[in-house]
This record gives sequence, structure tokens and C-alpha cells, in this order.
Amino acid sequence: MARGYWIVRVDVHDAEAYRDYAAANGAAFARFGGRFLVRGGSFEVVSGSARARNVVIEFPSYADALACWNSEAYQAAKARQKGGAETDLIVIEGYDGPQPGEGLPPQPSSPASE
Repeated sequence: MARGYWIVRVDVHDAEAYRDYAAANGAAFARFGGRFLVRGGSFEVVSGSARARNVVIEFPSYADALACWNSEAYQAAKARQKGGAETDLIVIEGYDGPQPGEGLPPQPSSPASE
């Protein structure tokens, strides 16, 4: 079964309100098996536009990711933001299919790599 993800881009306008939200959202994430893969961190815009903060949260399944978003616990945490951030958020299903290079025969080693 494919995992589910939240991909979030955030511009924080009220740091105190955002901290209040961040302090409250962990219970919902834990309940639905969410774990942070990206939480802030350095980044470089190489194409398109960006917001100041980026977050990726992994869930055991797409259904869990959607259930977390729709849960009373998360919506209550989100309400604590009080408009303190502008956010783009998608809930997306992960990919479990073949990856580039999978199933190709092994390449002979060259003397330089030994």
C-alpha cells in the first residue's frame, strides 16, 4: 500500500500564533502515524516560486493522511493559527512502482572503480 504525504508551503505572518498551532498539531499527527520528513530547513528555489517554510509529513497511507486533515484534532490545532500563516497544502498518495534503473542487469565494474 502506498504511503500518504502532506506537502506544505508556508509563509508565517504571526510567529506566536504559528507556535501555538505547532504545539497543538502533534497529537493529530501521532494519532494518524504522521512523521516529519522535512520541517523547515535550508532550500534553494531552482524553478518556480516558493514560500518561506516547507514541510513534508509522511503517513502510513493516503487514507491516514486524509483522515488526519479531516480530524477534529487537526482542525482544532489549525484553528489556533488564527490566520497567522498563509499555507499551500496538498495531500498526495505516494508512489510504489518501479524506479529508474530497477531490473537492469548489473554493469561490469571498471578497473578504475576497484
